[in-house]
Amino acid sequence: MPIDPYILVLLGTVGLAALSPARGAGADVASGASTAAIAFLFFLYGARLSTREAMDGLRHWRLHITVLACTFLVFPLLGLAARGLVPVLLTHPLYQGLLFLTLVPSTIQSSIAFTSMARGNVPAAICAGSFSSLVGIVVTPLLAAALLGSSAGGFSADSLVEIVLQLLVPFLAGQVLRRWIGGFVARHKKVLGLVDRGSILLVVYTAFSEGMVQGIWHQVSAVRLGGLLVVEAVLLAVMLTLTWYGGKVLRFNRADRIAIQFAGSKKSLASGLPMASVLFGAHASLAVLPLMLFHQMQLMVCAVIAKRRSRDPQEDVTPAPPAAASRTAVGTGSHSR
Repeated sequence: MPIDPYILVLLGTVGLAALSPARGAGADVASGASTAAIAFLFFLYGARLSTREAMDGLRHWRLHITVLACTFLVFPLLGLAARGLVPVLLTHPLYQGLLFLTLVPSTIQSSIAFTSMARGNVPAAICAGSFSSLVGIVVTPLLAAALLGSSAGGFSADSLVEIVLQLLVPFLAGQVLRRWIGGFVARHKKVLGLVDRGSILLVVYTAFSEGMVQGIWHQVSAVRLGGLLVVEAVLLAVMLTLTWYGGKVLRFNRADRIAIQFAGSKKSLASGLPMASVLFGAHASLAVLPLMLFHQMQLMVCAVIAKRRSRDPQEDVTPAPPAAASRTAVGTGSHSR
């Protein structure tokens, strides 16, 4: 059962914000630095992400539409259904964080790692995660504005301008400059990865400091946190089941079903934390708590599933008729190399 060390560091950052929150001029400095860190994060995302690779993956369009539908349609519908659990299991702020969690894009790295471990379609997982990140840059803020209303900024001109300036413009700038700086980014992947994670820690510290100063943590009790964990466990179990058996109903082969299960059931902490800071402002601390808990839960559960899938017997693939092959097998990468 893997415990992500970064989650421990994040929890340490939350503890630091609880013991020594930024106040006054310090809060203004932290807020400005957090804004700059978010812009830089999305610039790096744009510089790293190969649009060409993501677009090439569209040749296996059925798989990618399935993953996108799971990420941006099925997940949000389940999040909306959880509204009935307020106030029995969840407080309204925790429900808003849970709903936001269902709107963020899928992961890239962990989806690839678990798909590879389970002997699934790794090229499809790469393209699915990349394409989900591309779509999420635009779709997640719009869904949050539509479904969360005023708590996430609504559709006001100011909030949309802020989203464009802090998220979309830096991302597009990274994409435009990728041809010149892509090599540098790839060569210094480890160092820039530390910058990524350090930037996210700054975002978390700023968000939780604001929450402490405003006293919003008095709204959360151990019982409510326990209820949130139960709801998230059910949410993850439902998505893992739907992605696996739904892939079977849609006649994907085993390798593709593995990619769909791991890419379609995950949510990205790296993308979600900065987005929450922009969308929720002073209330971001409660908004990101469900995402942080879900991130660790998905790692632990998917690691077990991937290990079990790796012991499955190899599937005998019967060649499909030419017409079907053009629709389902082209570009999957599951039968090549």
